Amino acid sequence: MSTEDIHEFGSGEDWIENFYFNFYDRGQDICGFMHVGLMPNKKLKEILCYLIMPDGHIYGHVGHVPMENNDLEGLGLKLTKVEDEKSWKLTFDGELPDVHKEEAKEKALFELNWTSLNQVYDYKDSAGDKAAQGGGENVSQYGKVTGKIHIGTKIYDVTALGDRDHSWGVRDLSGPWRWLWATAQFDENFALSISKVWVDERTVVDGGYLSDEGKNRAIVRSDMVVEETERGSPSYVYMAVYDKDGEVLGVKAKIEHCAQLVVPGKECKAGTKVQHCLSRFTVSDGDDVGFGIVEYVHRRR
Repeated sequence: MSTEDIHEFGSGEDWIENFYFNFYDRGQDICGFMHVGLMPNKKLKEILCYLIMPDGHIYGHVGHVPMENNDLEGLGLKLTKVEDEKSWKLTFDGELPDVHKEEAKEKALFELNWTSLNQVYDYKDSAGDKAAQGGGENVSQYGKVTGKIHIGTKIYDVTALGDRDHSWGVRDLSGPWRWLWATAQFDENFALSISKVWVDERTVVDGGYLSDEGKNRAIVRSDMVVEETERGSPSYVYMAVYDKDGEVLGVKAKIEHCAQLVVPGKECKAGTKVQHCLSRFTVSDGDDVGFGIVEYVHRRR
């Protein structure tokens, strides 16, 4: 069975099969992230698509459409597999709201080609069966993204690096007490993906990988300190990351821009704030710089 295949649907109300992509073009300072989530027991698809532009504008939306089939598309977004574990096509054609200007929208169009740069990583290699406690099972991979983005009257030729994630299982985003997922690419030969989920005050699930020259090293533990702004957004994340061989790597993420989403859930009637943050990464105080996304939730009780 390919890691791209849609799995047999589970019976839980919050069961979801999710396909997620992000990218960052450091030459033009353009970031994007998107997903399509199939929720068969709610008969819905969840669609998310966001662009962070060089002038600081953030365009995007998250919403739902009826799940009439298993196609990975809706609200203008379409994710198409081209070759198993190798390449995808990401397209959008529609309007995206300006998140900072009420009622303002821009016509957006993009066609992007996503090509893998490492082998698919299964998070079970980090946490074993415990990985499912962190919100279902998932696999991850990083790659190169090329294509064009039209937004308003501007056209951009994109050459970027990014990450994709495919997850499935029961997932209530408001359930965990806290979680942080960081993914960054330094160049075509080195990338990282680090996950830490505080299921509750006592149960923590660590996972992720470091990829060097296309070879993945499993992360089994990550110690983290998160500095927050007065509004509860992350400003810096400091991490000590341990691989299966006991090697330790220091990672620092400086938050550049955050797009905040409010996700409804059972445990938090007011909704859970999920923050997707474009971030600048350094490793062990080195000079090399990587860019990627920090996804952060800290549910206040």
